[in-house]
Amino acid sequence: MSTFITSVASLLVAYIVGKLMVARRERRNFPPGPKGLPLIGNALDFPTVNLGPEYVQWGQRYNSLSKYLVLTAKLNPTGDILHASAFGTHVIIINNRQIADELFERRAVKYSDRPYSPTIDLAGMSSYNLGVMRYGEKWRIGRKFALQVFRQASTSPNNFSAAIITGVHQALKGLLHSPERLWDHNKIVCVFDNRLPALFVGFRLSISIPMSSMYGYDAKSVSDPCITAADASFTINMELASPGGSFINILPALRFIPPWFPGAFSRRKAETARKLTDEMVSIPLEFTKARVAQGDARPSVVADLLERKNTVGVSEEEEAALLSVAPTAYAAGSDTTQSSTGTFLYLMVSNPDVQRKAQAEIDSILGSKRLPGYEDRPSMPYVEAIYREVLRWRPPGSIGFPHSTTEDDVYDGYFIPKAKLQWIERADSIFYRAMTHDETKYPDPMAFKPERFINPDGSLNDDDRIMAFGFGRRVCVGKHVASATVRPISILAVFNLEKARDQSGTVIEVNGEYYEFGLISLLSITLHDSRKKPFKCSILPRSEAARQLVEQVSA
Repeated sequence: MSTFITSVASLLVAYIVGKLMVARRERRNFPPGPKGLPLIGNALDFPTVNLGPEYVQWGQRYNSLSKYLVLTAKLNPTGDILHASAFGTHVIIINNRQIADELFERRAVKYSDRPYSPTIDLAGMSSYNLGVMRYGEKWRIGRKFALQVFRQASTSPNNFSAAIITGVHQALKGLLHSPERLWDHNKIVCVFDNRLPALFVGFRLSISIPMSSMYGYDAKSVSDPCITAADASFTINMELASPGGSFINILPALRFIPPWFPGAFSRRKAETARKLTDEMVSIPLEFTKARVAQGDARPSVVADLLERKNTVGVSEEEEAALLSVAPTAYAAGSDTTQSSTGTFLYLMVSNPDVQRKAQAEIDSILGSKRLPGYEDRPSMPYVEAIYREVLRWRPPGSIGFPHSTTEDDVYDGYFIPKAKLQWIERADSIFYRAMTHDETKYPDPMAFKPERFINPDGSLNDDDRIMAFGFGRRVCVGKHVASATVRPISILAVFNLEKARDQSGTVIEVNGEYYEFGLISLLSITLHDSRKKPFKCSILPRSEAARQLVEQVSA
């Protein structure tokens, strides 16, 4: 045992010394940023909460006036590109859309990798999730197939579209009948009054839709084994990857310590997360396989693949790619849907004038005779503007998913290094919050104003890029489906969202606080999310006709 401990200690010392030697050799012209301490760099400077406001302040404090932006009259004074480091690992923070386009779009061949996260790898997520998968042939094949699936889903009434409509209708019924169940607030995103808890909003819209469309698997309860496994796996991953969650994030060599070793708590947690991740992937897959074998599978992407495999055949690459796409769809979709739905509900309750204006537009198209469908979106520019403004005002994961370089690069005279060791990566964090709150483009950025996206004649302007979907080859593969959602229209069509009242009739003010989920290790920024903290509000049918519309839908 003592020999083993000595070996591990020696490995750690060698690792740290190697990192510091590399860091000293890399004393190049990095972008500006906070001055670090000897050995640890900026390890103590990285924020663990309120990342959005903190990085805005960084940008203002260490303003790097890019020569390129000055010369092209596109100056952004919020601090366009910043640098920090921890234990020799570099982090580049990009606060400017033009720079993000230059690096991630036009230099995509260098900037399309993901930082290596030892805890995510140990938990098994990197083997199936396209979002965190390393850049390579498996990722390219999976992404190509995913783009085909999701692009088709957004333009034709296929399985995905039908599943979304069904899920939305189920959510409306859940709101109407107030199921007597509670859900974890971290997952539910919002709590309504006692009559109308938000269980079905978060559950139906964030998880059941991708599960149904990808697998034909209808998860009707929060206690469903697949949902339970997914939730537990996500929780453990959050714990492991968050600041102080695991020394493995600081010293990746610790990943080689066996789970049974005394004190290896992180390794045991990661082992548990891996088993849960395997369950999350295998349960719906085995369900669909059994249904296909019995001949009674519901239409879904995976069922279609399996049926073609049994008839005309499919390549191993196509099968592997799809089996990566399917779990990615509900793992990523559920999280971002929870975030954006919570923000949408909060903003509608807080801005009743906006809500009423949207409802007037919806009524002018639908009347009270039917619920909205995909074909109605182009006829409702104001509702579309609300969708854009929600994602501008508070984008899910406001610092963006990090990219990592595969080659050294220079931008505007600033040196951006590639990864030097197998486990050591530098990350470019795309800071959406600074981009979507750029006062030169969006005056009074903290105000919720859908009119930003409306022309004087009432039509939508051409500012239709949702930066929360990402950049370059790592842009969200499901953005076409997400952009085509009918969720906000459907909720506003039949419900009024208002502030709740207590027993004495006093209005309960809605808090504007958010949970900050920062999966940040001292080596890299791996992931960040923010969700609306629970709040109470009243959701009631707008009329008897609206109530009947919801009752009549098949779900």
